[in-house]
Amino acid sequence: NGVLLATSLKTASLHADPKMILNPVDTAKGLVKIFPDMSYGEVLKKLQSEKRFVWIKRNLTPKEQKKILEIGEPGLVFDYDYRRFYPQGDLASHIVGYSNIDGKGQAGIERSFDNLLKTSDRPLQLTIDIRLQHILRREVNEAIKSFTAKAGVGILMDVHTGEVLAATSLPDFNPHAPSSDANSPEMFNRLTLGMYELGSTFKIFTTAALLEKKSFPLSRKYDTTEPVRMAGHTIHDYHPEKRPLSIPEIFMVSSNIGTVHMAQDLGTDSMTKFFADLGLMSKMSFDIDEVGSPIIPSPWREINTLTASYGHGIAVSPMQLITATSAIVNGGIKVNAHLVKQENEPIASTRVISQQTSLKMRQLMRLVVSHGTARKANVDGYEIGGKTGTAQKNVHGRYDAGKRIATFVGAFPIDDPKYAVLVMVDEPNPNAKSYGYATAGWVAAPAVGKIVSSVGSILGMKPDMDAVDISDPLMKFVSEKGGE
Repeated sequence: NGVLLATSLKTASLHADPKMILNPVDTAKGLVKIFPDMSYGEVLKKLQSEKRFVWIKRNLTPKEQKKILEIGEPGLVFDYDYRRFYPQGDLASHIVGYSNIDGKGQAGIERSFDNLLKTSDRPLQLTIDIRLQHILRREVNEAIKSFTAKAGVGILMDVHTGEVLAATSLPDFNPHAPSSDANSPEMFNRLTLGMYELGSTFKIFTTAALLEKKSFPLSRKYDTTEPVRMAGHTIHDYHPEKRPLSIPEIFMVSSNIGTVHMAQDLGTDSMTKFFADLGLMSKMSFDIDEVGSPIIPSPWREINTLTASYGHGIAVSPMQLITATSAIVNGGIKVNAHLVKQENEPIASTRVISQQTSLKMRQLMRLVVSHGTARKANVDGYEIGGKTGTAQKNVHGRYDAGKRIATFVGAFPIDDPKYAVLVMVDEPNPNAKSYGYATAGWVAAPAVGKIVSSVGSILGMKPDMDAVDISDPLMKFVSEKGGE
């Protein structure tokens, strides 16, 4: 929307011709006063060099240039070049990226479109709305602080076009002074490079596949009274209901056992093909180069089908998760996530599920927020639907019960979705208000609720206090059938 994210400005750089320096000692003292980070001995050594050209300092400010002129030394010479500036600082650093001292793009859009940015007279317009970016980054950062977490991710996307309206990976970095250590936490782009087991959010895709490919009624029930055992693994529920559950109940209470039985009905071939159709089984195509490949079981055995049905043993990026979710809620059309704005944003046309299945999934996702595990995402006037996922982290090949990934992915308004939203928090810890919990319903869902309530007015969405909750008829069905 016209806000400058990166630009090149003409700046002065300082070099010296030692043969022309009249007073090396006084000149070195004067330069060190202007640049306190410089070593007096190092500067004096340069000024007494036998060379005719030595760099002193690049990319000076006008104030620094003025002070150098006041030294009055003829052997100090200015060169002029262009330096990259980022007016928004670290606000969108993992998307915009940064350039090195020579102006060559090193990450993000700066790296991927380096040649175009150097040769084109026209600015490159992104899909990022900096107003939404402020809100998203603020709320993800607040969730990280509140739950003393390691890191976090937030994404806001148009479900019909795939435009990424806001995206943040925290910790982030100052593009004017990025770390020289490529392995430092702030330099890692968790949006697209990070591969995570995102837990029960995958139940969105397993349930959609079952409804699409098997045409089962929502009233179909699965026995969740006993854990499932296979190949030395025992699959159980976090809060066992220990009774037969219908498909809406399985989704609402996030039953692993029920989802596993659904995956068995679906079958390995059908489930993996559906995951592949949604872009969850291969490296995604995206506008920046920092994109990782999903971690897929190989070979894929029956036990992998069961665990992958609830997001265990398969790792994807947060950007892949929200893109696939957009296809489920937008009427069933696959979208391509992107950052570079197109003059006429194309509407995707590849169908992955029917409109009827998409409607059922929106009802189920609303049920999770209105009556299920994500009630803290509920916002009056904005009907949000989605799914929580809390997964243990795989650390060096072993799952650590003390380290979790908490994720909520959803869409709003869920009766006719326009936007998808995701918050992922890495290694949250319980706080004083969470009663010992650090699950997605306590960590990620409230952050999404705050994001939606803040961005609604900016997106031109007036709160609809008379909105009909599409989960109400389904909840009536659940409550009536639940005791049978």
